[in-house]
Amino acid sequence: MKSLRLDHFALIIAIAAIVALSLWPLKSHGEGGDHEEDGHGAGGDAGGGHSAAHWSYAGAEGPEHWGDLSPDYAACKAGRMQSPINIAAGATGLSAAASGNDYTYQAAPLSILHNGHTVQLNYAPGSSMSVQGEKYDLLQFHFHAPSEHTVDGKPYPMEAHFVHKDSHGGLAVVGVLIEEGAANAALAEAWTHLPAHETPEQMIADVSVNASAVLPADGRYHHYKGSLTTPPCSEGVRWFVLAEPISMSAAQIKKFEDAAGPNARPVQPLNARLLIGSD
Repeated sequence: MKSLRLDHFALIIAIAAIVALSLWPLKSHGEGGDHEEDGHGAGGDAGGGHSAAHWSYAGAEGPEHWGDLSPDYAACKAGRMQSPINIAAGATGLSAAASGNDYTYQAAPLSILHNGHTVQLNYAPGSSMSVQGEKYDLLQFHFHAPSEHTVDGKPYPMEAHFVHKDSHGGLAVVGVLIEEGAANAALAEAWTHLPAHETPEQMIADVSVNASAVLPADGRYHHYKGSLTTPPCSEGVRWFVLAEPISMSAAQIKKFEDAAGPNARPVQPLNARLLIGSD
């Protein structure tokens, strides 16, 4: 009888552990430092002690083949929490009145590069956002054309990703959809220095950028647990896709498209994930 009670108690502990792990914010694995989403390098490929497999957005090295290019990219094919996803305008999923994120962004010197996959603006230390009391430092933001996330199945002309990392290495990305409209004044100076082809990081003297001025006024978002949208497609990324788009002029959009587009991964299945909206 004593053994039965102990076995029953062990089973309860095991079930509780499984539930806790399913609810705990996942940490990103394999973000070795050289792909777009974590912002530590210009190469665009996964880091590590060996040369990463080359990938692209078309042909034999395009998104549908990423998972076969390298064992390091297995999550691109086998992962169940992949990004981007389609977002229904009617707030598909759970609306939990989630609390907003607190942004403490400061102006930073313009540091811009073209890594062969996107144009990226690296951000100086000192800017961050807070998610449920946990601090995430802003590392960089970069762009995709067309947008990677879609709304009711339709893409926007572009999307910006603001990439953050916490003290434990966990990633949080704020996705900002971009529509065609008025010219974007907050990015106007940066766009005059937009590299037309792959180039190393450049520090532009006497030019600064302020990430807070790029964000829309409406802070509502859709939140879900996802992945990097580039190889190695590591999961455990906390995504916050803002509901309100920002605008860029047709000329600004075309300048990026000519330099780096198209560079969007197709949407991935939501599977059993919750899509949480802020009210």
